[in-house]
Amino acid sequence: MSIDALFAQLKHPNPHLREQALWELAEQDDKTTIPRLMEILDEEDVVFRRSAVKALGAIGAGAVPAIVAALLHSDNVTVRGSCAKALAQIAVNHPDITFPTEGLQGLKQALGDANPVVHIAAAMALGEIGVPALEALIEVLHTTDNPALAVSVVNAIAAIGDPRGAEVLSALTQDDTIDAYVRETAVSALSRIEQVNYFKSKSRP
Repeated sequence: MSIDALFAQLKHPNPHLREQALWELAEQDDKTTIPRLMEILDEEDVVFRRSAVKALGAIGAGAVPAIVAALLHSDNVTVRGSCAKALAQIAVNHPDITFPTEGLQGLKQALGDANPVVHIAAAMALGEIGVPALEALIEVLHTTDNPALAVSVVNAIAAIGDPRGAEVLSALTQDDTIDAYVRETAVSALSRIEQVNYFKSKSRP
C-alpha cells in the first residue's frame, strides 16, 4: 500500500484498519512520514488526529525531535497536547529503549505550560515513561503552586510505583500546608501503590 493510501486509511471508520495503517507507516522508511503526521495534529477530525498521535508513538525515538519542537513552540494547544500524548505513546510502545533525554526534558518543560490540557498530558506521559521521569516529577511537585498540576503529578508518581515516589507521597499526606485536595489525592495514590505492591508480592512464586 502506498504512503498516501496509508495516510487515507488513518481516517477509516474501522479501528483495526487504522491500527494496521499506523504500524505500516511506522515501518516505512519515508522521510515525509513524520512531517505529514505532525501536520495532522491540529486537525479537527479527532479520529484522524488520534491516529497520527498513535503513529508517531509507533515510530518511536526517531519522531521525538519533531514532537518536542511542536510541544514547546506551537501556538496551538491541541497540537501541544497531542505532542505530549505522542511522547506517552512512544514510552508505551517502546518500553525496551531508553527514553530520549530530549523527550524527557521537553515534557518536564511542558509541565509549566499554562494550559491544563498540556500540563496534565505531560504529567501523564512522564508517568508512562516511568522511573527515568521520577526525579523530574518530584522536583515539580515540590516547586509548583498549581494544585491541578500537583494532582496530575501525584497520579503520575503513583503510576510509576517506585519506592522513592511512595516516600514522597507519604510525606505529602502529612503536610498540612498543602492544598487539601492534593493531600487527599496523595492519600489515594499511596493506597493504590500499596495495593499494587501487595498483589505483586502475592503473585511471586
